[in-house]
Amino acid sequence: MKGDLDDPKALIQEGYKIENITPSECRSIFLDWALSLPLEQDPNVIIKNLLKRYQPEFPAHPMTETLEEGLLKMVKPKRRGGWKSRHRAKLD
Repeated sequence: MKGDLDDPKALIQEGYKIENITPSECRSIFLDWALSLPLEQDPNVIIKNLLKRYQPEFPAHPMTETLEEGLLKMVKPKRRGGWKSRHRAKLD
């Protein structure tokens, strides 16, 4: 394993190492990281763990800002709809 449980591909870790990385590049890395998370993991818990690890040393880094934004915007998807929510046509 290249990274750890919170960052298995070490994408976030590598993002912090890139000199002069832009916020846009950080968002791209974050999206790749988020898409690789297993469904059973709560992204908010993992983002908090990553912030605890990196924020003290890199408070103004674009990746820190991206993680903070992700924490505010990332929510577990809620299932909506399905067959129960559909109106049933009356067959007479």
